[in-house]
Amino acid sequence: MKLFTSLLALLGVASCATALVSKRGDSANGLDFVYPYPVKSYRFVSQRKQLTMSYMDISPAGTPKGNIVLLHGKNFCGATWNATIKVLVNDGYRVIVPDQIGFCKSTKPSEYQFTLFALAQNTNGLLNSIGVTNATIMGHSMGGMLSARYALMYPSQTYRLVMVDPLGLENWFELGVPYQSPDLSYTSELATTFASLKSYQQSTYYAGTWDPSYNVWVNMLFSIYNGTLGDHFAWNMAMTTDMVFTQPVIDELPNLKMPSLLIVGDKDTTAIGSKWAPADIKPLLGHYDVLGPKVAAQIPGCTLVAFPLLGHAPQIQDPASFHAALLNWLP
Repeated sequence: MKLFTSLLALLGVASCATALVSKRGDSANGLDFVYPYPVKSYRFVSQRKQLTMSYMDISPAGTPKGNIVLLHGKNFCGATWNATIKVLVNDGYRVIVPDQIGFCKSTKPSEYQFTLFALAQNTNGLLNSIGVTNATIMGHSMGGMLSARYALMYPSQTYRLVMVDPLGLENWFELGVPYQSPDLSYTSELATTFASLKSYQQSTYYAGTWDPSYNVWVNMLFSIYNGTLGDHFAWNMAMTTDMVFTQPVIDELPNLKMPSLLIVGDKDTTAIGSKWAPADIKPLLGHYDVLGPKVAAQIPGCTLVAFPLLGHAPQIQDPASFHAALLNWLP
């Protein structure tokens, strides 16, 4: 295991500005937000429902190096990867960026059994439908947890694995966090405001800092809660909270066989259930500065990159350093 614990110097990696603008006239499944690249649709049947996964599929610039799939987190969308997409495309990768069922521009079913297995299977179906049978799978937050599940389910189709501040590096129930029903989570989701989203993201994603460019992602997310399918979205978010809490992958990570990269911001304190955890349990949760080295040591052939000053979203907080580390590891 290779360990990088200091911020990498800026290497002049090109990145695009995060200040995308929200516009009317590009609405899909409850999200009225313009994505940086054309949005395509994968239509399929799951759990007896006709569903649509929206996704971006961007061709490489120059000589092709391979395929990379980017999986978003629970409070993110495919569009949040915009800077990373540009960097990877310019480096020669074909980049596929889906919105998971229940999220962003994809179908928001009124009822769906959300499991990491189902989301991984949906993603694999999408990739196979466009002829992608081998790719580097890269996920952030919930997407990092999902990328691990995908790699465990489809090892022969996973060339490499990248997990960026993934959820699930600890088992919160085992640590003493009680189970909360989706009904209670749904009530909490319905109370979401712009201010509550910003406050949470500032403290957790950006280590207490805030740049005005982050507002676009808060606006994007809040527009779904406040949109025509806000009720469906709130329920989907409650069910995915239940999914992440009840389906840990930590004990299976040693079974990963492909080369893997774990990127963490040491100031990340994300932990599902921390909001309702007992007071004596809260301090035990979400120490990514400890979890990163501990988990990386358990995964064969895993490289760890740790950013001491960054939080849960290093690809947004410091894109130049993040992309330099990523490109340094990719073949």
